[in-house]
Amino acid sequence: MAAYLIRRLIQAALILLGVSFVTFLLLYVLPADPVRQIAGRSATAETVENIRQQLGLDKPFFVQYARYLGALLQGDMGRSYLQKTEVAELILSRLPATLLLMLGAIICELILGLTMGIVAALWRGRALDQTLMVTSFVNVSAPQFVVSLLLLYVFAVKLGWFPIGGYGTFAHLVLPAVTLGILGSGWYSRMMRSSMIDVLRADYIRTARAKGLTRARIVLRHALPNAILPVIAMIGIDIGIFMGGIVVVESVFGWPGIGQLAWQAIQRVDIPIIMGVTLVSACAIVLGNLLADLIAPLIDPRIKLR
Repeated sequence: MAAYLIRRLIQAALILLGVSFVTFLLLYVLPADPVRQIAGRSATAETVENIRQQLGLDKPFFVQYARYLGALLQGDMGRSYLQKTEVAELILSRLPATLLLMLGAIICELILGLTMGIVAALWRGRALDQTLMVTSFVNVSAPQFVVSLLLLYVFAVKLGWFPIGGYGTFAHLVLPAVTLGILGSGWYSRMMRSSMIDVLRADYIRTARAKGLTRARIVLRHALPNAILPVIAMIGIDIGIFMGGIVVVESVFGWPGIGQLAWQAIQRVDIPIIMGVTLVSACAIVLGNLLADLIAPLIDPRIKLR
């Protein structure tokens, strides 16, 4: 276990290094000039050049990247160009809202997706199976803003069951979490259906049926623990996606997560914030996948970590 963790942590460090390099390079060649955003349109050329020198943006690419990487290794993610605040503080201030939305969204995805997938697998080839798979396709294909606005209009504006937007109570969480749950449930249902069908064909399932076990016991006790393994890996990926922020959903519901912070930074070419959010998202994906790999042997002891 120790050797496996060390190897995975080394791989994670290399992945994050690659992500930081590629992101920094893309921002470096970006046509937009962050200095112009800071100085304003009416600034003189001398003022623009002074700001560029103060921020170190007049240096060659590798010099800028080396400075950023050196500061990052010391725990310094930089300072926002426009907000004049440490990037780490800005991200930490948005982190509780992002984690709460992530938890709610994943729970909704699993409840909807796993239920649809299991039911579709048990009634494979029938009308119910086809209906659920069409529904999952619609869920995957639906634009985020359409689902967000539809739920907002029906349940907040017309019925008045939930607040229109904001953050702070469980009622504020329901609509954005359900929106993300609907959008993501299609992937989980399709994955679960495919995995469950394969497991239900296995010899030990036939043996369980021959012993006279009930259908519910066969599905929940014997089939589900094996069929759910691919879904666990998807959860690890989802953690990174949600940590990077869901800009559209957060904007529609006024949710103060990392996605809004990233969107504002992109509009203003605030490079330190963009870099910080990107690295946090990449780190979440890496750690999510590592966590999924560690959980898999607990569900299926036949899986060995190597």
